[in-house]
Amino acid sequence: MADSVFQAIGHMFRLSRWVGPIFDKELRVSSRRKRNYALRFGYLACLTAFIALVWFSSVNLQIRGTVAYQQAKMAEAGKIIVVTIVIFQFLATQFIAIIMLSTSISDEIYHRTLGVLMTTPINSFQIVMGKLFSKLLQLLLLLAISLPLLAIVRVLGGVPWNYILSGLCITLTSIIFAGSVSLFFSIGGRRSYAVILTTILALGVVYAFIPGLTVWLFYYSKLQNYLVPLLAIFNPFIVIAMESQTVLQAWGAGVLPRYFWAVHCGLMLFLSSIMLAWAVRIVRKAALSQAVGENPGPWKPIFHRKAPKKARTRDVNKEQENGAIRDVIGSPVIWKELRAPLIQGGKHHSLIGLILAVGALVFTYWMGWKDDLLREDNTHMSYVTIFMFMGLVCTLVLAATMITSEKELRSWPLLLATTLEDREILLGKAAGVFRRCLPVWLFMAVHVLLFILAGYIHPIAIVHLLLIILWIVVFLTGSGLYFSSLFRRTTTAVVANMALAIVLWFVVPVVLGSLIEMADNPKPFLLYMRAHPLVQTSITMRGNGGDVNAETPMNQLQYIWPDRKQSRIGNTNLTLINSVFLYGSAGILLGWRAKKRLRKNVF
Repeated sequence: MADSVFQAIGHMFRLSRWVGPIFDKELRVSSRRKRNYALRFGYLACLTAFIALVWFSSVNLQIRGTVAYQQAKMAEAGKIIVVTIVIFQFLATQFIAIIMLSTSISDEIYHRTLGVLMTTPINSFQIVMGKLFSKLLQLLLLLAISLPLLAIVRVLGGVPWNYILSGLCITLTSIIFAGSVSLFFSIGGRRSYAVILTTILALGVVYAFIPGLTVWLFYYSKLQNYLVPLLAIFNPFIVIAMESQTVLQAWGAGVLPRYFWAVHCGLMLFLSSIMLAWAVRIVRKAALSQAVGENPGPWKPIFHRKAPKKARTRDVNKEQENGAIRDVIGSPVIWKELRAPLIQGGKHHSLIGLILAVGALVFTYWMGWKDDLLREDNTHMSYVTIFMFMGLVCTLVLAATMITSEKELRSWPLLLATTLEDREILLGKAAGVFRRCLPVWLFMAVHVLLFILAGYIHPIAIVHLLLIILWIVVFLTGSGLYFSSLFRRTTTAVVANMALAIVLWFVVPVVLGSLIEMADNPKPFLLYMRAHPLVQTSITMRGNGGDVNAETPMNQLQYIWPDRKQSRIGNTNLTLINSVFLYGSAGILLGWRAKKRLRKNVF
């Protein structure tokens, strides 16, 4: 009797019962993929580079003084290095989790293997958990890379083990939640870029928009003292920041309770379990529909009901009468890309998304008008910078999917077999990138035009923003098309294009800033930052925004660049035109290289 009880308990807690053969299959496939080894190498290289920069900027290589002073200096450097490692892995692993799980379920659905799996003893719970834990294991290997570094640096002193433990737990639960959200959206998203963007948008709403809106609404209320800790406990970014303050500065020790992070981790695991339970339910319905011969897509069995037979017949007859085949005018690729839906999912989803976005934007306008903030230049700088960042992300993601998506659908050889020239195909794909990013640029255009008419933005802002958008679109479209022609998988191309943007506009400024701090020569850093897209946007809008600047004559407008020198409009225009020339030339060169690679690695 006792043996049977122990066997039942052992069977309950056996890992194979929870993840099934899917976990074993995914591990075997992952161990043979070169990109996983490249990911580990790249992660370790970036981590080492950041640690070296922090070390050189925190520790003077020519330390002079007593032994006690040197030990104190090393302990301070150890704190900064450990915090840097924890924050780096917190941000990097979440982003990697979103990308790795963006096609976890959609691949099975659209390769028609999900229905086959349901004819085996494997259930939907094992499918979902096997996919999640197989990718989670790869991320655990990345976290394990940093553990020896954390242990070695801690020898320098000043860093409690409690912070290392809390940082790892917060990172792990954040990875699980971000991965669960990405896996959930992958059920209904065929394109990996759509899943990535949707997941990032959803997490941005949960972590930033909702807390910021709540604090704004109850800013003058007595409830704010209770809302801030409540919102913080659901936000890993706030918790990791507060835990880091306990190590770096003495005043941060009393900001949060001692085991506040443990409660946060438990809540994140609870939210992740809800997302996974919902995903299991949807996967089961989609798999059963596919197993019986239907292929309605993963969401249709839940949210769509079959229309009556007479209504369906009447609709089909109407389509046969009025649905004449449309003529293709001009380039077929451009014609096809211009008629692709802006938002996947149908007109109803597009309309709902548009109404929600416009409603949220109008609500922020109302709050800004209520607090008399729409007259400030910083307000319009914030709005336009957010729009610019969204357009930048959409462009770099979509451009990297235009060719790889054709390869994954196996329609790329058919397109190359037509009489179309490579130039026509490439221009058509570039037009598709701009067209699908058009909603974001339209939001920016409406904002700028609306407040130009209201007298809060100078009209010259239109010219400045057009120049910035021009070189961003040309450069990122060219690089995205190049990586899309170079790789076979959409995820790899998207990661490569994002890595290029991160290196150019984040890593290089950090490296230059650290080296210049040691060399005491800030000129190269300040010159490089003049070509940063978000810096250009914020500086031009700060000089053009606000009721005071809107009424200032054009020749008297002033723009304060990173070198703290006030520039007139002529110097500012020259800076933007130089960026258009440099980045535009690089984008055209990358597009030309993409054209040369169109007929390589076709299959």
